[in-house]
Amino acid sequence: MEEFVVDALLSGDEGEQIQGAIEMSKLSSKQRHKLADRGVIPPLISMLYSQDFGAMEASLFALLALASGSERNKIQIVKGGAIPAMLNLLRSRSLVELTATAMLILSSCGANKLTIASSGAIDTLIAIISGETAASASESAISPQTKLDVVSTLLNLSTSHRIAPLIVASGGAPALLDLIIASDSPRSPEAAEKAMAVLENAVASSSSSSHAVREVARHGGAIRALVEAVEEGSPECREHAVAILLAMVRSCREEHREAVLREGAVPGLLELSVDGTGRAREMAQHLLLLLRDGSGDGGGRAKQHQHHQTKKKKKKRELVEQLMEEIDAEGASLRLVEEMVAKLQHDR
Repeated sequence: MEEFVVDALLSGDEGEQIQGAIEMSKLSSKQRHKLADRGVIPPLISMLYSQDFGAMEASLFALLALASGSERNKIQIVKGGAIPAMLNLLRSRSLVELTATAMLILSSCGANKLTIASSGAIDTLIAIISGETAASASESAISPQTKLDVVSTLLNLSTSHRIAPLIVASGGAPALLDLIIASDSPRSPEAAEKAMAVLENAVASSSSSSHAVREVARHGGAIRALVEAVEEGSPECREHAVAILLAMVRSCREEHREAVLREGAVPGLLELSVDGTGRAREMAQHLLLLLRDGSGDGGGRAKQHQHHQTKKKKKKRELVEQLMEEIDAEGASLRLVEEMVAKLQHDR
């Protein structure tokens, strides 16, 4: 069977190539990995440019089979020029789901990330999750699984400090925030969590931090969505959300502090500072300190602002400080946090 597959793919006849690609997908992993050294990748990539749907589909399945479990094959497929062909398929909305899966698998290899990003993939992936590539209304619907695969690919790419700024520069922040805010389908919570992770990588990048923060701050409903994620998200989602809020307040405390407070972030941060992951607890405690009136700046404007606080706001601040002292001294119980949250809500 291996000989048939190699001969068929190298024959140059499209019909035989299709059959060879189909048969290759049936081979064992060990057999497939041997074939990669026998020149089968170039004809499979050529089939991606075919006008025949069957040829493109068979090629994608065969390339997926080759890439599965082999970093070496993933690198060979990308070096062979598969990414431009796959991007053409995504842009034309042909075999989108299968192509998105292939892109996800290839982007999981660290050696491929810069090549994929430099090929124009980021713009295309962002266009897919924002619905901009549809040629007609009938093509506008992208399945939840495809959106999940696309945002997962962006997450793979964003782990490179050289690529994360490109995602923001390409307009990725609004598209990712829309995905987070509009998480209303069965798969959306997972896609929203990954979108949140991409944004965290962007705001953590020294070269894109300020731009990413501005994009998040100006997007309607973004801060509210982040606060809700702190309150109700999965442990990982809460961690990503508090990291983004902390980056925002750190970047410009005067501008973003009030916006975060207006969205009622304190109760969720109090709970997170006790029952979150270790990293989330640390960030939540730091953010609470930054949200306290006059904390850490000592400037005249902070003192003047504090002077004009109402008694209720002063009392709320005192409660936050009291809980922070408890956390710092001996660790607060969740029951204590709940009591403090109840007091804060009562005093609003």
